[in-house]
Amino acid sequence: MKRRTGQDRSITDTWRPATRAIRGGTARSEFGETSEAIFMTSGYAYDCAGDAAARFAGEQQGMTYSRLQNPTVEMLEHRIALLEGAEACRSMATGMAAMTAVLLSQLQTGDHVVAGRAAFGSCRWLVDTLLPKFGIATTVVDARDPQQFVDAVRPETKVFFFETPANPTMDIVDLSAVCGIARERGITSVVDNAFATPALQRPMEFGADVTAYSATKMMDGQGRVLAGAVCGTKDFIENTLLPFTRNTGPTLSAFNAWVVLKGLETLDLRIHRQSENAIKVGTFLERRVPRVMHPGLPSHPQHNLAMSQMDATGPIFAFEVDGGRTQAHGLLDALELIDISNNIGDSRSLMTHPASTTHASVSAEKREEMGISEGMLRLNVGLEDPADVIDDLDRALGMVGL
Repeated sequence: MKRRTGQDRSITDTWRPATRAIRGGTARSEFGETSEAIFMTSGYAYDCAGDAAARFAGEQQGMTYSRLQNPTVEMLEHRIALLEGAEACRSMATGMAAMTAVLLSQLQTGDHVVAGRAAFGSCRWLVDTLLPKFGIATTVVDARDPQQFVDAVRPETKVFFFETPANPTMDIVDLSAVCGIARERGITSVVDNAFATPALQRPMEFGADVTAYSATKMMDGQGRVLAGAVCGTKDFIENTLLPFTRNTGPTLSAFNAWVVLKGLETLDLRIHRQSENAIKVGTFLERRVPRVMHPGLPSHPQHNLAMSQMDATGPIFAFEVDGGRTQAHGLLDALELIDISNNIGDSRSLMTHPASTTHASVSAEKREEMGISEGMLRLNVGLEDPADVIDDLDRALGMVGL
């Protein structure tokens, strides 16, 4: 591969997904390194003052400042865009930086947002608390029902914002239906695709305008760094998102970008194996607990929809116990192999109690509206032998009377 082949879309667009994940975005220096280089620099030097002026005027190609451009970060952005099938991508310091930027960059006082009710706790905070502070009205709907989006639309509605699968209830949104409703009305559809990644689901193939990610999750996938990303058209990224990020600075570090680049090389292998492991663990749990919320299992009410728009259903799902928070915490405390952790997308199996961790900032009333009970537990199934994960759950369940 030549030095700039990985950033030539006329070539990389012809590659298949596994090749894109390994080589997409790569730009080699004059040293010809095979692995992507880490450019640890805050700024850049110019051969003359005229070059500096020309770059700042947009008349000359080149880097100006690492809040705006960095070669390692740029490689990651090219790769994610390629995997997503998007024209462009902009990376962020964290997933929540990505969610905040994608909303605030395109909204202003007087606008209206329709959002899915089931969402990560901080995403609900954005919708319920932050946006209204700026005079941006919000309506929360059950995103499983496309008609609710139709009914919520106002003349000033600018954005549909939702995630599928949703955290932690595993609600599935009909991407074609909801994104179609948005497009017909000139509304921008923004999909939080963090639970699936482009390895399992590509919302733009179903009409989404923008996808947003916590790349901390499966893209890194090994619990090492924080990162976020937003994908969309070149026009959206450069003319809507970039002015916001240029001036507010949610910048991804070069080192973190490099770590995520390395994670993407094994994303497809990891997420498909973890999906297989999760099906085995979920099947076991169905025999032991009152309710399992796993879109990969036929018992999920939206199983057929999930399978029609996802290549596999991922490593994350939720289940419920009848004994509320006391029994849920007791089960967590009885675990020996599975870690108690509020993170997801890791190669290690992790479990948490959403009502007291990831969604603790959401009021009890809103948690009930979202379908998050005191007995709900969210499980990220890792790359361990699933039999060992099942053994750990089996023993812990027995210790709390299940």
